[in-house]
Amino acid sequence: MTPTERPGSHKVLLVDDDEAIRDMMTATLEHKGFDLVAAANVTEALNLITTMRFDVLITDLHMPNPSDGFAVITAMRHLQPNALTLLVSGYPDVKSAMDAILLEADEIIVKPFETRKLADLVNDKLLDRKPVIPTPKERVAEILQNCRSLIVEDWLVRVKKSKELTRVSLSDQERTGYLPRLIEDLIVRLRTSSIAGEESESICSAAAFAHGKMRRSQGYTPAMLVHDSRVLQVTLFGTLQKNLSALDFSLLLPDVMTIADEVDSQLTQAMESFASGAVPLVA
Repeated sequence: MTPTERPGSHKVLLVDDDEAIRDMMTATLEHKGFDLVAAANVTEALNLITTMRFDVLITDLHMPNPSDGFAVITAMRHLQPNALTLLVSGYPDVKSAMDAILLEADEIIVKPFETRKLADLVNDKLLDRKPVIPTPKERVAEILQNCRSLIVEDWLVRVKKSKELTRVSLSDQERTGYLPRLIEDLIVRLRTSSIAGEESESICSAAAFAHGKMRRSQGYTPAMLVHDSRVLQVTLFGTLQKNLSALDFSLLLPDVMTIADEVDSQLTQAMESFASGAVPLVA
């Protein structure tokens, strides 16, 4: 074969833990004129993304975990939003494909595929690609504030799927109870720390104490109260996942740690209130 003309020497980051696949794709793409940099795992890929500029990212989904490809795409989207991102996934993998769409991968390449056609696909996508207009990034507190009603709705849907929690028959209003105020307290705490990595103190929450007393009067057991809290934490993290493109990743980790600590603190206060009187048993 005669090497084709270099297409502007576009720099491509190829991420795959299979050495044979890396070598084959590297040879094909370099033959087509691309400037290839290969990484064998997520750690290598993240280091390259933070130190070099790329026009294209091609990453496998499973390396060996399904979250690996998503981690690489998320990092590239955050640090180099104008790079073309292609996710390689096995078939059938519908959930992975939907998650990739959520993370705004430009294309999902289904295995098996012809490597030579990959170069043509990359060329076509680069020709059609328009500059990405940066979206404003928000702290976790702002996203939760904007999604308060959706969080309550999502939490209620999850609770209604729990056989343990639905042993007690309650109306939607009785079941949500102090949940909106608990979310508000969490948002207040998230906003008290403006410096990344700086820990804030847990809040003495009147809503958490009232929540514990209410659950006791409704017939909850201590185990049900804990489950109640766990569903809230899962719902909060699910909300963040749905808003990844808007998140300020520079402060994400401390904010996530604060969420976990505050939800735990609220549960502790609710349990103290719950235990202050007789605990009814549910048959």
